[in-house]
Amino acid sequence: MNLTDDQKAVVRQWIDEGLKLSDIQKRLASELGVHLTYMEVRLLISDLQVMPKDAEPPAPPPATMPPPAQPSPTAEEAAEEDTDEAEDASPAPPGTGQVSVSLDTVAMPGAALSGKVTFSDGQKAQWYLDQYGRLGIAPTNKGYRPSPGDIQAFQMRLQQELEKMGF
Repeated sequence: MNLTDDQKAVVRQWIDEGLKLSDIQKRLASELGVHLTYMEVRLLISDLQVMPKDAEPPAPPPATMPPPAQPSPTAEEAAEEDTDEAEDASPAPPGTGQVSVSLDTVAMPGAALSGKVTFSDGQKAQWYLDQYGRLGIAPTNKGYRPSPGDIQAFQMRLQQELEKMGF
């Protein structure tokens, strides 16, 4: 492993160029006729007191485009939205299709997504979406079946909530 000063300078130049140790080992053999093991090349680099450059980190995958920024609502629009939300929260007669849907921050075991739903008659249930895209509802009260209007409203509200979350 005795290299001349000229050979050591060449190795330093290769390190500065960003060559990997395996590439340096190959070039030592082909260009300088010096056959070293990989470990000997590592020791040589250590003896020369130079550090190989770290490889460039891979470029992050392109992110999906964020939804366009919504303009800030005026005070009048904000007040109107508050009254709309208050109307949504008020109890509706059973079967009218007014439901509230929320998403869990951590999905229940075995589900890709999950959350809670409150139907127009006040009954609550856990909903889940499995890995195959199948939607299921587990009512709090056994045997409860929401009205067809509530099911349709639930599916529409769920779709809106998922779109808000970027799904």
